[in-house]
Amino acid sequence: MTGGGVEEFRALHHNRVPGDPLVLPGPWDAASARAFADAGFAALATPSHGVAEALGYGDGGLTPPDEMFAAVRRIARAVDVPVTADIETGYGLPPKEIVERLLEAGAVGCNLEDSVLPGKTLKDPAEQADFLAAVREAAGDRLFINARIDTFIRGEADPQAAVERGRRYAAAGVDAVYPIAAPPQHLKLLATEIGLPLNAIAVPGGPSPAELGKLGATRVTFGGGLHARAMERVREIAAELRGAVGA
Repeated sequence: MTGGGVEEFRALHHNRVPGDPLVLPGPWDAASARAFADAGFAALATPSHGVAEALGYGDGGLTPPDEMFAAVRRIARAVDVPVTADIETGYGLPPKEIVERLLEAGAVGCNLEDSVLPGKTLKDPAEQADFLAAVREAAGDRLFINARIDTFIRGEADPQAAVERGRRYAAAGVDAVYPIAAPPQHLKLLATEIGLPLNAIAVPGGPSPAELGKLGATRVTFGGGLHARAMERVREIAAELRGAVGA
């Protein structure tokens, strides 16, 4: 099987009704990707955290890029819907190589975040905008670029800081912005001020995907949350099995 194309994926972000965002489950391997695609989701978004955990690594740029791109390839190959990939900061690769690897893996898009790893500090916004512009130049229209904005998880609560970065990234040619962990009450402001499709994250105990859509999100992802829920169930099964077999 081969995933859908970038134009199909790009079109899914436009003309959406408020309250009906594009919901992108996050598969961590081929089997989970098939499960989400079989359930009828129009596209999928790999989470770096879930994929890293499935490969035996922690989140935060610790996965060797060869292994991450190979995992994306297996996921994209397993389904007939578009797959976009979270590739964190780009693993220090040149923009041209990032684009080539994504396309070789069968991905239609990517997340690129503006933190500096491993220190997890914010990258200079002008520097990140230049990097995103270089990725766009290398990709042309062949990839959907979702620029993650990390201000809210790096201690900057003022939404205007995210707006400033988002506008820079929009000028660099990205397709969407992802102000991760933005308070729900700021989503409408961020979407309006930046002027691009807005990605929001759904978390346990927070607004539902539909509610996030009503608040201003164009698309909703889950980070590593779905993998975490699956692993909770695996641990429950393991405990049940251990109890059944005794000591």
